[in-house]
Amino acid sequence: MYIEIGDQQLEIGEGENCGQILSRALSKKKLKTAVGCRCAAGLFDVHTPVDPAQCTNLEAVDMSSPEGLTMIRHSAAHIMAEAVQGLFPTAKVTIGPDIENGFYYDFDFERPFTPQDLEAIEAEMAKSIAQNQPFQRRNISKQDARNLFESMGETYKLEILDALEDGTVSLYEHGGFTDLCRGPHVPSTGFVKAVKLTSVAGAYWRGDESKPMLQRIYGTAFASEKDLQKYLHRLEEAKKRDHRKLGVQLDLFSFCEEAGPGMPIFHPKGAMLRFLLEHFERREHLRRGYQLVQGPQMLRRELWERSGHYDNYRENMYFTEIDEQAYGVKPMNCLAHMLIYKSQVRSYRDLPLRFFELGTVQRHEKSGVLHGLLRVRQFTQDDAHILCRPDQLQDEIIAILHLVQDVMALFGFEYEVALSTRPEKSIGSDADWERATAALTNALETLGLKYAVNPGDGAFYGPKIDIKLKDALDRRWQCSTIQCDFTLPERFDLYYTGQDGNRHRPVMLHRVILGALERFLGILVEHYAGAFPVWLAPVQARILTVTDAQNPWAEECVRRLQAEGFRVETDLRNEKLGYKVREAQMQKIPFMLVIGEREAQSQAVNVRTRTGENRGEQSLDQIAAMIRDESSEPFKRGGMPYYLG
Repeated sequence: MYIEIGDQQLEIGEGENCGQILSRALSKKKLKTAVGCRCAAGLFDVHTPVDPAQCTNLEAVDMSSPEGLTMIRHSAAHIMAEAVQGLFPTAKVTIGPDIENGFYYDFDFERPFTPQDLEAIEAEMAKSIAQNQPFQRRNISKQDARNLFESMGETYKLEILDALEDGTVSLYEHGGFTDLCRGPHVPSTGFVKAVKLTSVAGAYWRGDESKPMLQRIYGTAFASEKDLQKYLHRLEEAKKRDHRKLGVQLDLFSFCEEAGPGMPIFHPKGAMLRFLLEHFERREHLRRGYQLVQGPQMLRRELWERSGHYDNYRENMYFTEIDEQAYGVKPMNCLAHMLIYKSQVRSYRDLPLRFFELGTVQRHEKSGVLHGLLRVRQFTQDDAHILCRPDQLQDEIIAILHLVQDVMALFGFEYEVALSTRPEKSIGSDADWERATAALTNALETLGLKYAVNPGDGAFYGPKIDIKLKDALDRRWQCSTIQCDFTLPERFDLYYTGQDGNRHRPVMLHRVILGALERFLGILVEHYAGAFPVWLAPVQARILTVTDAQNPWAEECVRRLQAEGFRVETDLRNEKLGYKVREAQMQKIPFMLVIGEREAQSQAVNVRTRTGENRGEQSLDQIAAMIRDESSEPFKRGGMPYYLG
């Protein structure tokens, strides 16, 4: 039996494992960084015997590759659990997966872990790594696994076993630690070369608030110390940019326990920031042929039952009763948009119809996942629903993708694209799902966009294109999405009169560009570190006086600049100029317009920027031109007209 690896064809001995094959095929240098193997059948440990019938082509997994990092981080979670139980023998282990950029493990322990505990755990992990203990896989019967974990007192592992249908399960062992795990893992603990524990937090078992509160220790691991230090630097930068901290510093928004968790309160500057985004979006959508609409906050429960939301989404919804009628508070805007469509007979000539709404929705999020503006219970979506003929579908999807490209360019975001396909819990026929998936795929390929496929991650009513932007710290955020839906038009009996005089069913596209405005604002605060571009800054300039004698000219400057649409304020306090300048810089205001005796006499201002640059004395006309030019520059980059004053 033979197997291909790279450009080589190797004869395979009976029972030969991945590692043995790699040792014959790779150079010593590459072998040192090979942590596993991949083939069409999946990802494997180096200890896994190779079946040439399943793996005709074998490829080494390098430790710095995405799959290699996944294996390193999963293995680090096991090493951490071993260290925790070595130091704290009464701690029970639960689950410990790898996650994006790291890993965690949940423990049931009688007292909170402290920062000193994390240091001790790290030191214990270093010992295990230095010993280079091999990871060994063992397949045993489910009953034997139950007997083993009962003897160990690991009650959480028994609960996991009860949920498994397989008669045989796999264990992984290294040193004296044994865990229930599918794998795969790196060859030995020594391959986990750069690891750091980062934090500890509470987490309910199985994410269920009625179950025990556990302690979740987070960590990260990389293929090299250099990569680890680079990541830790980004974490420190992320702390400085935390939108919750900057939101207070810049007086943008707050949360109040009296108002309730997950309910942000926007202050004047935060409300201005929202207004600027909303104004931009309305104007841009009107320019692209959308119509503005608005639906009610509550709709009868029967409508949510007809749409499928009641069966598939009600755990995220709020319900109430009015005049003995049950209502659902809307978590989405699509139902009202379909009712608008149904309000009159539509012809094939009327399509496409593009309904746009900045719709405020309510969704029940568990308290444990609420996080500043990034996860709230009330938010506003830049929601649109396009109803079109099937022959118009691809062009409409392409037009949405063009809008996404323009908006991402405006904010300076790079982004990644993924196609999410039918989930297990869904509605609609196989034929409709195939048509919808094909339309999204064809649009992506027509534009030449690279995309990944997320199997089973679509909405319950249709497949979707998900777009993740990359911020200044190279973090990914899900914002834009395009969902193709043949099902809801069927359920709501939407139709148009075709050229043949017969009724035909339209297709509906659900789409958002920024997504939830609250979440997008949180992302922007961190992306710009609070220093918003001039067009988006809540305050574009602050006028600072040296003494009270300059106040009349300062007030005249504010009046004239505000009359032209600029967002300007004054600081006329009896404070030293240096103090006023530093405070304006802390507020991330783009321009400080300083007025002393000379500027007041010459009817001018002295311009300083938030970065410390001194642009010298300028007239008000020059100031107006400067703010306009710097405001319009991002729009030129995005290929859009600048229409915000």
